[in-house]
Amino acid sequence: ALRVNTSLKRLNLYSNNLRDEGAAHLADALRVNTSLEEMNLYGNNIGDEGTGLLLDALRVNVNTSLKDNSIADEGAGLLADILRVNNTLERLYLGSNYIGPEGCRLLADALRV
Repeated sequence: ALRVNTSLKRLNLYSNNLRDEGAAHLADALRVNTSLEEMNLYGNNIGDEGTGLLLDALRVNVNTSLKDNSIADEGAGLLADILRVNNTLERLYLGSNYIGPEGCRLLADALRV
């Protein structure tokens, strides 16, 4: 439905235990969806692999909550790569993950102007 839906602006999949496999399916649909502006994936046990797939699909302006997942430094590095080329993202929530000092450094470097 996300592939062809042109009216959906916000998607809330809070606490559905999507994991990386579900994130991969969602990423496939998001690559062709042009209407979604905000997505909440809070509490879905999405790890670094799923994060990378989602973020690759979200190179357009979709404000995203990835709070309370399983994102570690590797996922933060993937996110940093996206942040370097995305100039429209306004909000990204990453609280309650496993991002350590190295992941924070990668994110900070990507956000430097």
